[in-house]
Amino acid sequence: MFGEGQDMNALLQQAQQMQAQLQAAQEELKQTEVKGSAGGDLVTATVNGSFELLSLDIKPEAVDADDIDGMADLIVAAVRDAHTNAQALASSKLGPMAGGLGI
Repeated sequence: MFGEGQDMNALLQQAQQMQAQLQAAQEELKQTEVKGSAGGDLVTATVNGSFELLSLDIKPEAVDADDIDGMADLIVAAVRDAHTNAQALASSKLGPMAGGLGI
């Protein structure tokens, strides 16, 4: 009986260590900036590892008053590219710890 208690304590300590590692990795991701672009870098989006949009850079040559829809498409594509890059970063950082986090 005593041996089982020790095993349970070891398991609990291991779970706590994994939780601390996961929290540290998530905090590191939150501080990491990831870029995505579209249109040959005419539009560049920067997100953090938590998928928050931090900035959006649009080069002047991307601006065409006659093609607002085209510019909107470039913006969406750049943000989507940055999001995909952030997902890849999160997957590589968190790996098996991500479990069911939807990453």
